[in-house]
Amino acid sequence: MTPSTPSPRETLGLKELIAIGVGGMIGGGIFSVLGLAVKVGGHAAPIAFGLGGLIAMLTAYSFIKLALTYRSDGASFTYLEHAFPAHPSAAGLLGWTVIAGYVGTLSLYAFTFGAYGADLLGSTGSVPVRLVLSTGILLFFMVVNLSGVRSSGRTEDLIVYTKLTILVLIAIAGTTSIKRDHLVPVFDHGIDAVFIAGAMIFVAYEGFELITNAICETRDPERNIPRGIYGSVIITTLLYLCIAFVAVGSLSPKELVAAEEYALAVAAEPSLGNAGRVLVAIAAMLATSSAINATAFGSSRMMSQMATEKMMPKAFSFRSRKADVPWVAIVVMTGMGIAFTLLNSLETIAAYSSLTFLLVSLCIAVANFKLHAKTHANRPLVAFAILVVLVTIGLLIRHMWTETRETLLAILIMYGAVFVMEFVFSQRSRLGRKLVRRVP
Repeated sequence: MTPSTPSPRETLGLKELIAIGVGGMIGGGIFSVLGLAVKVGGHAAPIAFGLGGLIAMLTAYSFIKLALTYRSDGASFTYLEHAFPAHPSAAGLLGWTVIAGYVGTLSLYAFTFGAYGADLLGSTGSVPVRLVLSTGILLFFMVVNLSGVRSSGRTEDLIVYTKLTILVLIAIAGTTSIKRDHLVPVFDHGIDAVFIAGAMIFVAYEGFELITNAICETRDPERNIPRGIYGSVIITTLLYLCIAFVAVGSLSPKELVAAEEYALAVAAEPSLGNAGRVLVAIAAMLATSSAINATAFGSSRMMSQMATEKMMPKAFSFRSRKADVPWVAIVVMTGMGIAFTLLNSLETIAAYSSLTFLLVSLCIAVANFKLHAKTHANRPLVAFAILVVLVTIGLLIRHMWTETRETLLAILIMYGAVFVMEFVFSQRSRLGRKLVRRVP
């Protein structure tokens, strides 16, 4: 096949890649963490979103370099197999960590769906209603994924463009209700709070890496993958900045924090009235529904792939005969998502998800640094990215230690469980391989 003849699989251009990246990042991020950003960062919440975007741009560089060097539709954990071939458990541990992160985002989306749904139903702040809606939406998409039904690309695009249109409308209309005294002093919670808030809401940028998983279906990947990832991060960051600026300028931090779980709906009221609040609630439920479906679909396939490569229990690779889907992985992911949602703490879920994807991004950057001769990466730039992520992780941990120690304890327990499960499974796998080799 000549270079001028595209492969039948090469169907994605720049516009499609940007849609994947933007759709993945705005799957629930801004709807979920706006109130949290204001709670931690105060008037400087827009700057916190800008810092989050900067961190995303720095870490995206390593994802791009590794994806172009090791072209595969597989998950990012495979990069560590290339970086540390003598330590296969490193890739396995990262894979387990990524899955743990997906559990966090799955529960974050479900939590947000329930919070906005409760507000739409007139049961604002009702924990029982939110829990019923959160659990219900997870179970609904478990059934959808078990049946093998996939929404069409047009449906997904429609949801992406609908939520983008609503967010742009809020950003434009909201400029009419901005009050200067709501914006000053800028650093009312201190400068360090801005960096902490940027770390806390990093989960809002989780999703750009989905573009690398589509590299084998991309036309001219050398050109389109970098432009697609950087373009989607820039678009998302600018939109987040505008929305956060309008929210902080229209309402006091006290009002936004009081509506932490559904802050964006409240932020739309000053300029668009109750209709704006309803519109945002509908957009949030559409966005999080789409994100839940995509996360359940993608994470279950990753678990199945890891099980096939003997990095997870074999049961996760079991597929149903009728729908040909990894049914065990789907059920387990849903169960863990429900259990995590029952924690009933948006801050814990967001902090856990953000910290997890910061750790994953750190591992990817380290792999890129080690493989720089093959990826042709700029070592000083990668080293700077590693330093920034390390400092960000340190600030987030310090904040949780001093302000919400129970959150840090809960997160450490969850990480401990992940490490123990991976260690036990890897040891059993090694023992099994040794026994097989001894059989004459």
